[in-house]
Amino acid sequence: MITYLKKAPLHLLFWFVVWFFFTSFFSAGTANDDFVFWFSVSLSVTSIVGSYIAAYDLIPNYLLQKKYKLFLLYGIYLVVFITCITALVVFVGFAFFYRLEYKEMPTLTKSVSVILVCVFFIIALVSVFKLLRHNYTTLEKNKSLENKFLKTKLELKENELKFLKMQIHPHFLFNTLNTLYGFALKKAAETPEMILKLSNLLDYILYQVDKPLVLLKDEIHHIEDYVLLEKMRFHDTLEITMDVEKVSDNFQVAPMLLIPFVENSFKHGAIVEGKLSISIIITTDENSFVFKIKNTAKKLKKKSEGIGLQNIRQRLQMLYNDDFSLEINQENKMFEVVLKVTNQSLKE
Repeated sequence: MITYLKKAPLHLLFWFVVWFFFTSFFSAGTANDDFVFWFSVSLSVTSIVGSYIAAYDLIPNYLLQKKYKLFLLYGIYLVVFITCITALVVFVGFAFFYRLEYKEMPTLTKSVSVILVCVFFIIALVSVFKLLRHNYTTLEKNKSLENKFLKTKLELKENELKFLKMQIHPHFLFNTLNTLYGFALKKAAETPEMILKLSNLLDYILYQVDKPLVLLKDEIHHIEDYVLLEKMRFHDTLEITMDVEKVSDNFQVAPMLLIPFVENSFKHGAIVEGKLSISIIITTDENSFVFKIKNTAKKLKKKSEGIGLQNIRQRLQMLYNDDFSLEINQENKMFEVVLKVTNQSLKE
């Protein structure tokens, strides 16, 4: 109700303009102001009735509902009704204002066809405006719904990403603390250095991991700290090489992206011929990077991904869509993972 009241002044202004148009148009060739006023008011009322029937009944209830047969039928009824009313207005003007003197009537008011064109033009104008307004409103609603959908999808994506991160971090901390606990029991001299390295790792996790992107160099330093901790745990049974080629100072990746692969190599790797062998290679170019990690394994397993790798793959999919490839190979007592990410957004 309030909405209609707000629109009332605009409607009144529009119909005043219509009445003024009729008055100006049909006053040509006559000085009978009373007739022109009455005639214009009558045509305006006829136009109002026809316009509101078309705009607020036929269009929303039949045309937009795709009830085309009923729309056509009731449209014909409306045309006949408007034609009859217009003819009646002409006849009443002819009878009461000019006393059946046909020649004295203004030329324009004698032609029913001209009058009908004017009336139906107004009705068509209102109907077109109604359709345009409906289309605009529909587009706005669809856009609003789409924005809400995208917002909800983004929130779900962020929540799922946080969940996947939480699955990775506790496992990493568990392994590291177990190693530190073992050294503390032995009162090893390396314990303070291990605590320092662990402190650096925790700082990285707590303050860097919530960022959308971090420098690849920082991620590599994070891996190096982790590797140093594991070297202290494995001593001479660990043989690890890490080859990093030309990493740009501003090259960025998602935080904690690579460490799960390194963790898996220690967790699932096996000592073969007295050594746990791990090889890490990181290469970059202008807009992509390749991460390769290979470790020894006792026996071949069925080529299926565990929960950890599934979580990593899901996270990669959410972060990089289809701009990555992840290959996992097992052969000759070696387990190899090759990750390649290609995305312009990786660069700062």
